[in-house]
Amino acid sequence: MAIYELKLPELGEGLHEGRIARWLVKPGDVIKEDDAVAEVENDKSMVELPSPVDGKVVNLVLEEGTTAVVGDILLTLEVAGEGNVDGTVTAGTAPTAAPSPQPTPASQTAPTAPSAPATPAAVESPAAANADSLASRAHEVLATPGVRKFARESGIDIGRVKGTGANGKVTKEDVETFLQGGGVNAVLDGASVSPAEATLSDAAEDARPLAATVAVNTADTAEERIPLSSIRKIIAAAMAKSMYTAPHVTVMDEVDVTDLVQLRKELKPLAEDRGVKITYLPFIVKAMIAAIRKYPHLNASLDDDRQELVVKHNYHIGIATDTERGLVVPVVRNADRKSMWTIAGEIADLATRARTNKLGPAEMRGSTISITNIGSAGGMFFTPVINYPEVAILGVGRITEKPVMKNGEVVGAHMMALSLSFDHRIIDGVMGQNFVNEIKRLLENPRLLMMEV
Repeated sequence: MAIYELKLPELGEGLHEGRIARWLVKPGDVIKEDDAVAEVENDKSMVELPSPVDGKVVNLVLEEGTTAVVGDILLTLEVAGEGNVDGTVTAGTAPTAAPSPQPTPASQTAPTAPSAPATPAAVESPAAANADSLASRAHEVLATPGVRKFARESGIDIGRVKGTGANGKVTKEDVETFLQGGGVNAVLDGASVSPAEATLSDAAEDARPLAATVAVNTADTAEERIPLSSIRKIIAAAMAKSMYTAPHVTVMDEVDVTDLVQLRKELKPLAEDRGVKITYLPFIVKAMIAAIRKYPHLNASLDDDRQELVVKHNYHIGIATDTERGLVVPVVRNADRKSMWTIAGEIADLATRARTNKLGPAEMRGSTISITNIGSAGGMFFTPVINYPEVAILGVGRITEKPVMKNGEVVGAHMMALSLSFDHRIIDGVMGQNFVNEIKRLLENPRLLMMEV
């Protein structure tokens, strides 16, 4: 038998790292080629990582929640035939585990001096006990495998490095700062500090954060710290970039969709025959495309470097979708060339796969304008954030039946709330409102959409 190390492959163009969201196997499991071994979270998507070989799981090298870079070892397998590392495994013997991310103690990395042999008492010395404590702390430190490797190769015990990243995560810059500050000598040169002093110093160092934790978790200030998931970090960065880059303006309006509500009822049986669930979104997509043809600057992006407006002549509509992991925006491509039925089926398919983490990264890129529907959650008017570098996003609110004036009479009508946010660097208020007016005109009389398809 041989050992096969499964490493993190490239998950897509420009994707160089992924977070182990969940292991789908455990040591001892026998798996086949293409069986999924882990769920890996990356740029707004969750993908199942398949095994390229048959084998038996020996060791899960990384814990759930760890971020790995391409090439990092994720797990080791016992395989028949040839593996991809030196060494074989015979029956009844434990296979060689993959290299541990735990750093090698300094006593093993430093060259051996021709001094007197170690005495048995040295094994039980406080310094040795302290080294074990440091090794244990190093294993618990929050850091990526790449940073651990860098620290190990630099001769640094990562357990001594203070992390400045999120939730105390140790970064490569932290290790470099430790190096520049003489941290290597502190680790490798134990002669300047007595074992007792080192142990007391470490105990005091460990006690400070513990005391702070106890102080915070009082009855008056109870709190919980939850590390952000990869997708939440991406969403946070994207939202901040959009708000700080594009000056947002939002226009809000209502549209009488009484005829649209009736038309949808009439189309439901036909949709069922086609195996499609018809919602209001396909109508909104078609109305938006017609409005874009009239006001093409809303289907664009701004090239800041060259100070040019890039008007898109394709219609790739992003559909903001709520999932347990957070907001994702799958894309209906070339929506102008597709029928209402096709758009309805595609939106349903994208939403289902988004909620089951089956979307690929390419399916969430390249949108030219987006739609977000808060009406499904009971919301009405809101200020949606532009999916930068797009210049506009249409927010759809709930449909409410209310009294309105028509021809001097009060009648009941189904009113839909619309909220359009746009980049005021590119779109002026009047153009934004005219864009909404065109969408309203078509939704109020949905049969006009037949003339726009």
